[in-house]
Amino acid sequence: MIAEVISVGTELTTGMVTDTNSGWLSRRLGELGVTVIRHTTVADDRACLSAAIEGAANRLDLVIVNGGLGPTRDDLTRFALADVLGQPLEPDRQARQQIETFFQKMGRRFSQTNLVQAMIPRTAMGIENTAGTAPGLETKIGGCRVFCLPGVPSEMRLMFEDVASRLRADGDAGIAPVVIRSLHTFGSYEADLGHRIGRFMEPGRNPAVGTTASDAVISVRIVAHGTEPASAETLADRDERDIRNILGELIFGTGDDTLESAVARMLTERRLTLSTAESCTGGLLAKRLTDISGSSAYLLCGRVTYSNESKTELLGVPAELLEAHGAVSEQVAEAMVAGCRVRSGADLAVSTTGIAGPTGGSAEKPVGLVYVGLADASGVEVRRCRFGPYLSRAAIRDRTCKTALNLVRLRLLKSSTE
Repeated sequence: MIAEVISVGTELTTGMVTDTNSGWLSRRLGELGVTVIRHTTVADDRACLSAAIEGAANRLDLVIVNGGLGPTRDDLTRFALADVLGQPLEPDRQARQQIETFFQKMGRRFSQTNLVQAMIPRTAMGIENTAGTAPGLETKIGGCRVFCLPGVPSEMRLMFEDVASRLRADGDAGIAPVVIRSLHTFGSYEADLGHRIGRFMEPGRNPAVGTTASDAVISVRIVAHGTEPASAETLADRDERDIRNILGELIFGTGDDTLESAVARMLTERRLTLSTAESCTGGLLAKRLTDISGSSAYLLCGRVTYSNESKTELLGVPAELLEAHGAVSEQVAEAMVAGCRVRSGADLAVSTTGIAGPTGGSAEKPVGLVYVGLADASGVEVRRCRFGPYLSRAAIRDRTCKTALNLVRLRLLKSSTE
């Protein structure tokens, strides 16, 4: 089954909002064995949207439209779909009842403006929206199935489960067993990973293996097709095992894992605690750790010591050390992390100090120079990093946090094998 995803909204075509729905839908459709060959983004223009839907339906087996189902005058998806079908919009009693029920649950007064959301083309069917006021739509244009979903990500994702169930239940031709795995790595380059696992990446191979780079995280994608679910799983298992053997500790997680979630899981499993001492990252590292539910089990405290005075007062960094080497130095990163661990009583501590730019650099200490410290009972380690000179301030801070988290992860791996 071949599909296209159409995202609707002038806020998308003008760049005011980034389209995240298309990627999410493509991943989920891929899990069903559906191949998405095109993403199309259309402004809130009825004629353009009609042309996009009609063109996709004439070429493909499946079209997923997201966005443009709201109650305002710039929400035009239902009108565009009716134009393609050559049908009028008619009130749907069930859709209206669902909208009214939603308002009641939210304790809000029903608005007449929302009545348009209960209007659907004559031969279309509604899809219940339990998280909002915009029912979805399902219809067929020729031999193509068309689903229209809201653009609000939380509503769209919830309603897609209904769409997936309908596709599976109807046994559409072309939906074949497929297994998709993602192995996330940190600490290497895409070219290096490509060289190491090159034999798995031959064109036309099953499973299909590829790499994707995103903000210094390199993900290895395994897509296995089979005649039945078990055969696809077997193929994916084989490649995952072999690739893990090759890449080893570079792999920190799978699926939706992040470096912070991987570290959180390891700390929790080992019942260890961590504290942070941050300069150039300004609390971003602690923030990422506390993004994980249950972080109180492992994070004791986070200190943002931006000034030299705060490094001395809160972490015990000697003033003469700062005077001799400067805040951005191996010696200060070491003193920061050692002081943080002792004063907090944590099992492990990490420190960050550097020049995130775009100003503040020099020939001796350029923008992007960062030191990351790690301390535990076995001692202190400091990593010198050069991020730049072309990375933005945000990117340098991001790489610094990831490097710190990865140092913690590797130390925990090492300690578990000793």
